[in-house]
Amino acid sequence: MANKILIINGHPHKESLNFGLAEAYKIGAMESQAEVQEIVIADLQFNPNLAFGYQKRTELEPDLLQAWEKIKWAEHLVWIHPVWWGGLPALMKGFIDRLFLPTFAFQYRENSVFWDKLLKGKTARIITTLDQPSWYYWLVYGRPSVNQLKKSTLQFCGVNPVKVSYFGIVRNSKAAQRQKWIAEVKELGRQQK
Repeated sequence: MANKILIINGHPHKESLNFGLAEAYKIGAMESQAEVQEIVIADLQFNPNLAFGYQKRTELEPDLLQAWEKIKWAEHLVWIHPVWWGGLPALMKGFIDRLFLPTFAFQYRENSVFWDKLLKGKTARIITTLDQPSWYYWLVYGRPSVNQLKKSTLQFCGVNPVKVSYFGIVRNSKAAQRQKWIAEVKELGRQQK
């Protein structure tokens, strides 16, 4: 079990189901005696645009530096976000672009196609909401948000295993269904998974 859990909420709207799921996970994790910290990306003050790519360093704003300290502290990262247009919300993508940098999250090896994974030893859970069945998102679209966050970001940087929980169809869901999802996420928190 991970004792240090960081919940990273990528939804910009505080009255969303995603905020309810984040709170449920937090309550469950705290009931199991885990230490919990949170990052609400929408509350951070930063420019989400990596203006120069990796060609020129863009100094990190204080909120991003503080977020990185939380990521380094955590043993288990819980990413909560909706799937919009098959991918991550723009601000969440900008958070990753600006923060998961060479020398922070990974390091390219000189004269090599390989890299060092600087976040080894951490695990993660992605909790994502959909407006389509998860099987349809996988079968028809190939799960692009999961591939991006799980494979191309977290596992690329050494976070492993990365497990995924899908919740949907959100737009047609009734209160009873949402309460069921919230209870399920609270149990994930209790199990620190």
